Amino acid sequence: MIIRCYDRKDEFDEGTPVRECLRRLGALDEDTLAAQRGGVVAELNEPLIHDCRLVPLTLRDEEGRRIYERSLRFVMLLALKHLYPYEQVRIEYSVGYGVFVRLPYIDLHRQDIVKIENEMRRITELDLPFEKRQWSRDDAIEYFRAEHQDDKVELLSHRSMPWFNMYCCDGMWEYFYGAMTASTGSVKVFTLFELRGGFVLQLPNGSDLKKAAPYVYRPKHLSVFSESALWCEYLNVQNVSDLFELRDEKRFRNFIRVNEALHSARIDKIAETIAEKEKHIVLVAGPSSSGKTTFAGRLAVHLQSHGVLSRRISMDNWFIERDNMPVGPDGTRDYEAPDAVDLELLHRNINDLLEGEEVALPTYNFTTGKREYNDAPVSLQYGEVLIVEGIHGMNPKVAAGFPEDEIYRIFVSALTCLNLDDHNRIRTTDVRLLRRLVRDYCTRGYSPAETLAAWPAVRLGEEKWIFAYQEEADVMFNTALHYELPILKKFSYDLLKEIPADSPEYLPSRRLIKTLNYMPDIDDSVLNEIPPLSLLREFIGGCTLEEE
Repeated sequence: MIIRCYDRKDEFDEGTPVRECLRRLGALDEDTLAAQRGGVVAELNEPLIHDCRLVPLTLRDEEGRRIYERSLRFVMLLALKHLYPYEQVRIEYSVGYGVFVRLPYIDLHRQDIVKIENEMRRITELDLPFEKRQWSRDDAIEYFRAEHQDDKVELLSHRSMPWFNMYCCDGMWEYFYGAMTASTGSVKVFTLFELRGGFVLQLPNGSDLKKAAPYVYRPKHLSVFSESALWCEYLNVQNVSDLFELRDEKRFRNFIRVNEALHSARIDKIAETIAEKEKHIVLVAGPSSSGKTTFAGRLAVHLQSHGVLSRRISMDNWFIERDNMPVGPDGTRDYEAPDAVDLELLHRNINDLLEGEEVALPTYNFTTGKREYNDAPVSLQYGEVLIVEGIHGMNPKVAAGFPEDEIYRIFVSALTCLNLDDHNRIRTTDVRLLRRLVRDYCTRGYSPAETLAAWPAVRLGEEKWIFAYQEEADVMFNTALHYELPILKKFSYDLLKEIPADSPEYLPSRRLIKTLNYMPDIDDSVLNEIPPLSLLREFIGGCTLEEE
């Protein structure tokens, strides 16, 4: 068989492992975690039986980072099994370059965490192999039942797949929904930080892969995740299997109602604070597909219920003209950079509005790449609040020149706290990507492949320009809805299935499909329960905020 990698090729015996093929082709180094073979991941120990092209995967690749985290989580769980053999372990939300881990029935202290980290380092130094085997669904369920991992039992019982890939290391078997490294010695770069009775498992830095990223304490970000976790307790929903129970017991509609009531109560509290503090400028920021536009609209409604009128404007309308747009390292126009917005004009327009003048506000035409002035000039009434929505709202450059005591900053993001099971979280970025994919297809005419192709650049811009300033917010709001993934499945699943195997976006599409496969199917009639002002309506359609 002929195996290719980059500009090299060679002939190999059928059954040669991926590792040996990469080595002979000069493409294997110490950072190689696995390889991409067409639209799938090939583990280093996997024998190849057909002609193919391999692309090495490292921590520099999104799929490589997921493989690394998955394997490191296995090492951590093995260490915890050695030290706390009868304790439940729950891997929860992301914290910077790490994940928050807790043992629900015990509080861990610094000396405990040192002990866990030392055990993990002992396991990685032993370079123990990860053994992969196919198990029948019944055998997997029986094993996890004997291990008292009822969360996995419940989840796997709802899958129709007859078999699963199980991994073993040092006698412990796990199911991790994806590929692994060859051995524990491949995940030596990590550290642990004490946090709230648990710890953060910190992965390598995005810019320096030889050392773990420093932990940055973000109290406001953590408080929002804590609030969301508390909502999960109120709703009695922590894992996907709980959604199946709600559906099967005819309680999913009420689940939607309570989710929406929690959102409304939180938005109303924010509006009440703005009214009490007599703020005149509200800056609303957040990453892509966080629901900024609908949040700003709902905030306006709640402000009016407190006797405060408001006017909403979007920073997108102050984009500079396309020909002058800054260009990223790949040569494409960078709409994510702060310099993409004409801040000088934005500041002048807002100050004029605050001074009671009539102002002609622009509308950005994304088709022509130019600003247009088609609407009549507007002015603010006395006491009217200006709500300014845009991804750069927390950037200090935006607020420069405005009276600081008149500004109120709100950062919104979709911080999902729902897990597949106790050991496998659902990434918040994947939920936002699904939101964007559905919205792009339904309202902007973009294909799913186009959205997936653009997503890495969007994520780079978020990390550089948006999340760096999130702690500048006066308050954070979590736009995630614990019921939304089954709804997003209904709108996105068939679209993702249409992406062909030879597409560069096949691998991320399959990753999303794999997650959606674990979601319950919801009857179409349930969509009627989602209110027209729901933040989810911004993505699936049916939002009435802009209707007269």
